[in-house]
Amino acid sequence: MKKDSKPAKQKTVPRIEYLRVENYRALHNLELKEIKPLTVFLGPNGSGKSTVFDVFAFLSECFSVGLRKAWDKRGRFKELRTRGCDGPICFEIKYREAPGTPIITYELKIDENNKGPYVVSEKLKWKRSPVGGPFAFLEFANGKGKVISGEQPDIKDERLDESLDSPEMLAVNTLGQLSKNPRIIALRRFITGWYLSYLTADQTRGIPEAGPQEKLSATGDNLPNVIQYLREQHNEILDKILITLSKRVPRLEKVEADIMQDGRLLLQIKDAPFEKPILSKFASDGTLKMLAYLTVLNDPNPPQLIGIEEPENQLHPSLLPSLCDECRAAAEFSQLMVTSHSPYFVNRLRANELYVLFRDEQGYTQAKRASDMLGINDFLEEGALLGNLWAEGHFEVGDPLVNAGSYKYKSKKK
Repeated sequence: MKKDSKPAKQKTVPRIEYLRVENYRALHNLELKEIKPLTVFLGPNGSGKSTVFDVFAFLSECFSVGLRKAWDKRGRFKELRTRGCDGPICFEIKYREAPGTPIITYELKIDENNKGPYVVSEKLKWKRSPVGGPFAFLEFANGKGKVISGEQPDIKDERLDESLDSPEMLAVNTLGQLSKNPRIIALRRFITGWYLSYLTADQTRGIPEAGPQEKLSATGDNLPNVIQYLREQHNEILDKILITLSKRVPRLEKVEADIMQDGRLLLQIKDAPFEKPILSKFASDGTLKMLAYLTVLNDPNPPQLIGIEEPENQLHPSLLPSLCDECRAAAEFSQLMVTSHSPYFVNRLRANELYVLFRDEQGYTQAKRASDMLGINDFLEEGALLGNLWAEGHFEVGDPLVNAGSYKYKSKKK
């Protein structure tokens, strides 16, 4: 049955406001404050954009497939821990479940011994009263710890002893499956629901088994299945996507997912004035990637966090400002983290939405918000665009032709 009425999207979205990472590859000690619903990481090649993106992917995989698989996939401590450094890998996230609710802090420290990775410590804490500091309502170390259950954990409530089967298990992931821990459930649901995109046009050209699927995969290889789902269940949203796409791809008329005799699904694209559509494998890279991005950004039940890595790849520069606008619209219902090195995409951003990454003298990634750079806000008030300011060398950091992007920053600190 088709659902032509406008879908009801969630009214409140958890928002990450702060991120600190220690000893994760080039992120020896990275701190990001006042993160916005739409946040873009800009920088030259090798500045650490992909590593920041991978922090969210790593955490999501720890919850979905387990710490060991996420760890092994990345080469274990040999490849994960910052070169020349000792100590555990540390993550700290501060987020709100909804506007006006208390900030919840999640801390995770991971190390490795001869048996493999293990959780050194894991904490969930918040501050419910206007006086005093935050208190931990979940606190674990090496597989054992204490937790305060209930909808509104209070510092005066009883702490229950809990043990996990293995020190490599995450307490939030395990205890977040028990109904008595709604705050822990909320964090687990938040992290497991993240969508991190690694879209490639080639992957979208596949011919998968027929059958509607609600969510686009990380690579986009099930795009025909999602188009089929939208056509059957959310026809109005698919029409909106195709109208938007037709404005950006000249002469495009229709996109359909047809079931073949062997039970596979064929994505076909019709453009005017031709009568017959072409198979997706003959469509342009840009058409398929834009279709995939619009599908993600117009999800009837959007992920609570969407990560997109370098959306400018395979897209014409003139399409990037509009894509940025689509990301901003989607940020009403999801939090978006985007990496880019395109001034065309960045031109549509506000200064407090842009972090510029660069390597310091020790080779570690640092970040500076564009709104905190000298003169940038004045330029913007005069009508300048952020991407143009970066390309013209007005940023204090991030110039790929000046000492890995850090020269101006070091000069000002001397």
